[in-house]
Amino acid sequence: KIKIMKFIVNCVKELNKVAKAIIESIDEKNVICFYGKMGVGKTALIKDICSELGVKDNVSSPTFSIVNEYISFEGKPIFHFDFYRIEDEREALDLGYEEYFYKNSLCFVEWPEKIKSLIPNNVLNVKILVDKETRIIEII
Repeated sequence: KIKIMKFIVNCVKELNKVAKAIIESIDEKNVICFYGKMGVGKTALIKDICSELGVKDNVSSPTFSIVNEYISFEGKPIFHFDFYRIEDEREALDLGYEEYFYKNSLCFVEWPEKIKSLIPNNVLNVKILVDKETRIIEII
């Protein structure tokens, strides 16, 4: 049975409760996929999650570098991917994505639909929808 949590978020300050829920939902899943149109707040939510995990680094979307690495308060690496700019999955293969996805480090993935066939089966999906000024966030 798939468990779905749904949050209605009206301002950036409310992302914190969603960030905490995502962290609590991770369990054995280390790849978290973020779905949503451009500008819905995927990176803002990832910043909040990283803040909760004690990341001191500047968290920003790796639009041009494709992957950023941060360090949690436990000293563990966290990888943040943005596949928006890739043309096809070979670019992710060239990047060595499996080195990241399959070594138990936390991986936050923006634009996972660009690498659909490379996404592991056991992931946490976060879907962000916009309704006027409100964000509807589902954790699946």
